[in-house]
Amino acid sequence: MSKKLKFAIIGTGGRGINAFGKALAENDGVEIVAFCDPNSVRMKAAAKSINVSPNMYESVEQMLENEQLDACVITSPDCCHAENAVAVLNKGINALIDKPLATTSAGCRRIIEAAEKSNSIAMIGFNLRHTAVLKRLKQIVSDGILGRVFMIENREFYDGGRTYMARWNRKYEISGGLWVHKGSHDFDIFNWLLDFPKPLKVSAFAGVNVLNPDNLPFKLENGVKPGPTCTECPYKKKCPDVHEAVAAAGWNDEAAAMDGYKKDLCIYLSDKDTHDNGFAIVEYENGAKAMHMECFVTPISDRRYTIIGTKGQAEVSLHERTILIRPRWSKETISYDIPEEEGGHGGADPHLLESFINAVKGVETNTSTTEHGLLSTVIGEAAEISRREERTVFIKELLG
Repeated sequence: MSKKLKFAIIGTGGRGINAFGKALAENDGVEIVAFCDPNSVRMKAAAKSINVSPNMYESVEQMLENEQLDACVITSPDCCHAENAVAVLNKGINALIDKPLATTSAGCRRIIEAAEKSNSIAMIGFNLRHTAVLKRLKQIVSDGILGRVFMIENREFYDGGRTYMARWNRKYEISGGLWVHKGSHDFDIFNWLLDFPKPLKVSAFAGVNVLNPDNLPFKLENGVKPGPTCTECPYKKKCPDVHEAVAAAGWNDEAAAMDGYKKDLCIYLSDKDTHDNGFAIVEYENGAKAMHMECFVTPISDRRYTIIGTKGQAEVSLHERTILIRPRWSKETISYDIPEEEGGHGGADPHLLESFINAVKGVETNTSTTEHGLLSTVIGEAAEISRREERTVFIKELLG
């Protein structure tokens, strides 16, 4: 019997535990031996939620000194990715780094340098690539059914995205901005579908047009202040956007007492410097163009794509799991209805984790590389600069 791979998880929040921790705990070939998180209350709650008993550390350095690891899953806040990934890779440990690779292109280059010096796998958690719908779309594009693709647009409608304004994601200094934190998914899909041409320039427009104090969805009573969290808010029974924190998941008052973090801030009143809607446009050196829309003020959740090539176009709904092909010189259409798969993000998370484990075992090639992570982040970084400085940003400004 082959030995179990020894895994650690850095960052025991929802992504680390619900997406990866649970699947790892259920994998007979894996043993979760360590958690690392500065909040011990959250770590203990996370361990209980997936029924594991790892060693627990509040610093990455301490964990790496004491554990013999085969692999590490990094799901800490985005601003910590570069520091944590470099530390792990410098120890020769394989790393699955959830997207984005880092919040800046400079941070990505630090990770790339560490990965090049190490013989370890450094895979980026681009789970969208592992959805059945987009895998089929990639095959359609690669087979040349659409001809040469020269234009892509996608629109992300994300009802749940409004809660970004309640959590750490709302802060540019932590997330790199939502063009990096959220858009890195979509910019990577553009790059992937186009076979990774070099991005040339980016223009972006974004703002907080709805989730601000002027748009509270209820009438205030004299002398009764709303917020600051949904749990505490006197209007929580009236508010259609109430989203109280789940105490059982390690987000209770005891956990908050350790670091002050509460993830149910009022999405209208919280301090924020990211956006609740916007457009970002990318032009590549080969002439292809792509546009990404993000909207977190919407009653639906879906990613909808249009891919246009010289021989036809494809229209895609990720939520409805459909692809419609319209050949350019024909009124006939080709439709695909993709079966639903089990697991987080439409079955993508289990496939992503399986791909990483197979890469660690040496039976599968790492196809989500640090270079891919850099390309995705640099587009998001350029989009953040563009929207904040109100100008077009050339990628050479960031990559030279």
